[in-house]
Amino acid sequence: MATPSGRAATPNPQTSKRVFPKDAASEVPSKRKNPNPTSTLPRPSGSFVEGSIVRIAMENFLTYDICEVSPGPHLNMIIGANGTGKSSIVCAICLGLAGKPAFMGRADKVGFFVKRGCSKGVVEIELFRISGNLVITREIDVIKNQSFWFINKKPVTQKIVEEQVAALNIQVGNLCQFLPQDKVGEFAKLSKIELLEATEKSIGPPEMHRYHCELKNFREKEKQLETSCKEKTEYLEKMVQRNERYKQDVERYYERKRHLDLIEMLEAKRPWVEYENVRQEYEGVKLIRDRVKEEVRKLKEGQIPMTRRIEEIERQRRTLETRIKEKANDIKEASQKCKQRQDLIERKDRHIKELQQALTVKQNEEHDRQKRISNTRRMIEDLQNELRTAENCENLQPQIDAITSDLRRVQEEKGMCEGEIIDKQREKEMLEKQKRSVGDHIIRFDNLMNQKEDKLRQRYRDTYDAVLWLRNNRDRFKQRVCEPIMLTINMKDNKNAKYVENHISSNDLRAFVFESQEDMEIFLREVRDNKKLRVNAVIAPKISYADKAPARSLNELKQYGFFSYLRELFDAPDPVMSYLCCQYHIHEVPVGTERTRERIERVIQETRLKQIYTAEEKYVLKTSFYSNKVISSNTSLKVAQFLTVTVDLEQRRRLEEQLKEINRELEAVESGLVALRDTNKHLELKDNELRLKKKELLERKTKKRQLEQKISSKLGSIRLMEQDTCNLEEEERKASTKIKEINVQKAKLVTELTSLVKICTSLHIQKVDLILQNTTVISEKNKLEADYMASSSQLRLTEQQFIELDDNRQRLLQKCKELMKRARQVCNLSADQAVPQEFQTAFQDLPNTLDEIDALLTEERSRASCFTGLNPTVVEEYTKREIEIQQLTEELKGKKVELDEYRENISQVKERWLNPLKELVEKINEKFSNFFSSMQCAGEVDLHTENEEDYDKYGIRIRVKFRSSTQLHELTPHHQSGGERSVSTMLYLMALQELNRCPFRVVDEINQGMDPINERRVFEMVVNTACKENTSQYFFITPKLLQNLPYSEKMTVLFVYNGPHMLEPNRWNLKAFQRRRRRITFTQPSQ
Repeated sequence: MATPSGRAATPNPQTSKRVFPKDAASEVPSKRKNPNPTSTLPRPSGSFVEGSIVRIAMENFLTYDICEVSPGPHLNMIIGANGTGKSSIVCAICLGLAGKPAFMGRADKVGFFVKRGCSKGVVEIELFRISGNLVITREIDVIKNQSFWFINKKPVTQKIVEEQVAALNIQVGNLCQFLPQDKVGEFAKLSKIELLEATEKSIGPPEMHRYHCELKNFREKEKQLETSCKEKTEYLEKMVQRNERYKQDVERYYERKRHLDLIEMLEAKRPWVEYENVRQEYEGVKLIRDRVKEEVRKLKEGQIPMTRRIEEIERQRRTLETRIKEKANDIKEASQKCKQRQDLIERKDRHIKELQQALTVKQNEEHDRQKRISNTRRMIEDLQNELRTAENCENLQPQIDAITSDLRRVQEEKGMCEGEIIDKQREKEMLEKQKRSVGDHIIRFDNLMNQKEDKLRQRYRDTYDAVLWLRNNRDRFKQRVCEPIMLTINMKDNKNAKYVENHISSNDLRAFVFESQEDMEIFLREVRDNKKLRVNAVIAPKISYADKAPARSLNELKQYGFFSYLRELFDAPDPVMSYLCCQYHIHEVPVGTERTRERIERVIQETRLKQIYTAEEKYVLKTSFYSNKVISSNTSLKVAQFLTVTVDLEQRRRLEEQLKEINRELEAVESGLVALRDTNKHLELKDNELRLKKKELLERKTKKRQLEQKISSKLGSIRLMEQDTCNLEEEERKASTKIKEINVQKAKLVTELTSLVKICTSLHIQKVDLILQNTTVISEKNKLEADYMASSSQLRLTEQQFIELDDNRQRLLQKCKELMKRARQVCNLSADQAVPQEFQTAFQDLPNTLDEIDALLTEERSRASCFTGLNPTVVEEYTKREIEIQQLTEELKGKKVELDEYRENISQVKERWLNPLKELVEKINEKFSNFFSSMQCAGEVDLHTENEEDYDKYGIRIRVKFRSSTQLHELTPHHQSGGERSVSTMLYLMALQELNRCPFRVVDEINQGMDPINERRVFEMVVNTACKENTSQYFFITPKLLQNLPYSEKMTVLFVYNGPHMLEPNRWNLKAFQRRRRRITFTQPSQ
């Protein structure tokens, strides 16, 4: 009785599922047309018991899109092929009734039960109640991995749902009630204790398990109390014995304490005696200090008139010093004016000297000019004589022109030669630059190759050693031999290395590739047999697959996010590429991006590719041989380890050839440079010879012209010197006039200076007079200060005496306070507390002097020291133990009373629990034995315990015998076979069926391990037991059944169909189907 189910898990749009009942008339019809019902219609109770399931609805749950199942009140047999969704209904029951995902043993997160590709799933369970059916809805959010609960369409918490389910005595976590497919094997693994607990919860009265728990708690507390009483009794006896041992030591301790108390009282009185002695000394010092204080006062009063006279003289001295400073300022101003006049007079003298010096300079210049003119005329005469005596200039021009022509030709040849040298040098520099660049490229290739070889050596040392052997013995092979594939593959982009490494097995990555079978046998014989190295080797196909075209163009696949085939991601030698295309079909495997992952369902349905890669996953697609469905599996890509380093060996060989060609060109350029430098050197020598010849001819030709130019230049110099004349008489007259004017100004300044000197002298006299008056005043002040100092000295001595006396008084006062404080501390008295009467009385009987007190202290300490080996902690422990003994005695009495009460409670609860439990186990045993007897086998169930008082060790023991020649053996996961365990489990559950107080029971595929005979017997028992009146609902899930099995009218058979020709869910109408069936049923009798 179900609406059409959802599609299958595989992405086949033509596949759907449907669950059909065998007897539609016996079931409640479906009440909804849409996948989300809005109300619950009333249902006839029929034979449903309280808490039975009347409807199960699923949406986007595991394999279902939408499905609704309406089970019957008795036995419900759910049949379908493996993978059609039978166990999905069991999972829906468990999760819909607030069960944990771990109960099914499939997944630990509820989000994993939502259909793949959906963000939300819904499970709805309708339970029968006489007062009105209870509809529990669970919405599962995949993203948050959370569930939202509803009861009768009202949102509630999971706790409320669990309470409602528990109130109906539904226990989806109890294997005796709910046995999913993945938990069948665990039932046999239940211990006897766990089986008893599950049985109590499943069929026992509600209070039975509670009484059992109380008994276990009471027994645990009883053990604790017994242990506590025993420990306390032993501890009490030990403490009493220990106190008896230490009693004499305690008496000696108190004798010693009496001496110590007297010592303590003497030590308490001693500070008071010290205080009294110091207090009397303090009073005497205080009287002397007061007398000295009066003397200090009288000396200070005698100093007052002397101080006033000193202050008056000081005021006179300051007035005189002020007037002296004023006179000094006036003298300073007059001296500055005198200095200014003296400076002006000196400036005038310097001016006169400057005029005289300027006149002397002009006279010297005129004398020098006349002398230069005379010398120049003599030089002109000498040049004219040399010109007259010089030979006539020869006609040297033709010789000069010939030499110039030769020189030009040599220079042109030299320029051409130097140009060729420069070109050769540039060519050499360019070749050297190319050589360095190619060398750097080769070094980088070598470094990268070394990295790959280091990885190979670290991971596969034998393969690395075989590579070294191959490089040294390549001449032994007839055809090409490629080193391991991981060394020959060069990724075009390192980030794509993970696809290649995940696609090619590690064995082939480290395999050598051969083109000839004979070469491979030679290699393996030398490396494997002789050198004992573990290496792999493969042969490339005879027909090259390296350039084979893919079945589909990459342009067709770009719409799904694919950007390349695996073959285009790397370069490799032709044999290696051919082998990989043939063996791994790398030309047919596309590589995609995250975009491909987002639309993976569409890619799988439309492309029909066998292998694909997304950004981080590998998908392998297979088509089922039976159902023609596409089955996909995906795995996460591992991080690349070997191919992240790219080395192009072909390019390295090209670089080496290029380097050899560059070296040959460099040698040719260098030999050309040597020849050109020799030619250039020869032309340089010839050029220098021609230049010297031309220079000599030019010097001879230009000598006469140079003499004429020198004569002309000297004549011009004479004319210039004659024009630069000076009138010395006029200059002397002007200088004399200026000197006279300066002398007049100088005389005026001398007169002003004389007047200022007189004023300055008068001011000096006045200043000296004031200084004498000030000296007299200072002398009088010094005399008074000397008298004052003598008086002050006497005052200081007296004050020092007063200070010493006052310090002594303060010291004695402080000492008195300290002694008083110490005396009060010794007697434990506060600052304002009077000495108690007991101290005063005790102090009267003690000595009153320090010597007597010290003598008595010494005597008492000697007596106290005679009591050696006594520890005050012994007395403290003795006293504490006496108190603790009393407390322990009282506590032990209370514990014994409490223990008696617990024993009484245990006795009462045990009687209420054990007797009904024995009766219940006896009933189970009776039914279990009958079931086994009907199968010509033997089995029994008993209550097992090793100690009647250990209530947590009680358990149910199942013992079975399947062959007459054997004894009864306990049911364990190891002794019986899988089929025997399944039969035993099923019969035990059937024995519980009639005794069960739970509303329904679920058993999933328990008949899988049974042989046909046992399966038929067990099925008959299940039908007979579950279809009785007043029995609870029963769900029996199986993928197959035997033929000609007995059935009952009260059982409901639910078929789960799966196939490509099923109706779409939105086209299936259960009510219309039932109406058509009824019409057919009604019309059959008339026919």
